[in-house]
Amino acid sequence: MIKHNKDLTDLAQNLRKNMTQEEKKLWYQFLKDYPVQFKRQVTCGEYILDFYCPRAKLAIEIDGKQHQMAVISNQDKAREKYLNSLGVEVLRYPNRDVIRNFYQVCKEIDFAVQKILSNTGGEG
Repeated sequence: MIKHNKDLTDLAQNLRKNMTQEEKKLWYQFLKDYPVQFKRQVTCGEYILDFYCPRAKLAIEIDGKQHQMAVISNQDKAREKYLNSLGVEVLRYPNRDVIRNFYQVCKEIDFAVQKILSNTGGEG
């Protein structure tokens, strides 16, 4: 079960108001009206997830160039390990993929949600 962190609520709200161009694109052109509900900027432990689907227990992270740095990459691995320990699967996409390969990103997200729900007995 996801562990909400009330100490990060204000920051999460600020991030929702100031989404990146890539986050806006994915949210407004795909996830906002996706048949299985996604939420934006959800707190979980000491982290804030870009997008989270509670029903599928799926997090989607959109990564800027800073995530290519070794320190950030190690933090991303720790985040993913923590989320996996809670039963949350994580999909990561670099900003450039959201812009250049938008259709493919959406297709992969849809595939992941449908696969997870079919394996857990849920329906899409």
